[in-house]
Amino acid sequence: MDVAARALAAAVGGYLIAALTTALLPRLLPMPRSEAVITATLLSFPIYAAVVLWAFAAARVARVWRWTLAVVVVLSAGNWLAIASAGRL
Repeated sequence: MDVAARALAAAVGGYLIAALTTALLPRLLPMPRSEAVITATLLSFPIYAAVVLWAFAAARVARVWRWTLAVVVVLSAGNWLAIASAGRL
């Protein structure tokens, strides 16, 4: 059960964190839009890999879920604020 919970946190949580980061970074990076999108997309791969590695390296699975949900909430709020403030912060 512990491995399944970690695998689910790694797969779903890693995807959500990478996708939300990829959506937020182009709005925050001070560069042309096309370069910011490419940079954010390229950064999504190491972000996803880091989340997967961390999910299996953490001591307790509850900590993995708490931190994953906290990061997802923060990134979602950042995306919402960026979109609400005319699309670019």
